[in-house]
Amino acid sequence: MHISAMPQSSSSPPAPRNVATAQAQVPAGALATSGAAYTYQRGPNGVDYAIGGEVQIDTSPGRTPQQTIERARTIQAAALAPAKPSGADQAVAAQAQQMELQARTELAVQQAQELAERDSAKLRQTYIQLPLVAPKLDLYA
Repeated sequence: MHISAMPQSSSSPPAPRNVATAQAQVPAGALATSGAAYTYQRGPNGVDYAIGGEVQIDTSPGRTPQQTIERARTIQAAALAPAKPSGADQAVAAQAQQMELQARTELAVQQAQELAERDSAKLRQTYIQLPLVAPKLDLYA
């Protein structure tokens, strides 16, 4: 099964009864922008058999880094679902992995900024709460 990252506007013929397992290889779910499109070959008994196919999926990032990470994982799972992923499937999986890494970097930067802001606020709070009495130094000789 081939996962394509480009949206396609053509309609797909229904999958034949003999290839119910082909539809099981479509884990992209909500990311699918079209139904499965199958490539058929007529068997010696005159019945059409699906010998390949593709599903168009949305490969855009999510609204937040966390959503992007989840989408990237789903895209990778869909691209690598076939027993023998094609070169295009592997390329889509690699792009999704890169998208996930970028989102993880963004998330780490956001978390570091939030932590720095909290630490800064705690530091300001500490100085505000200090007594405003001048320190005394007692020297004994």
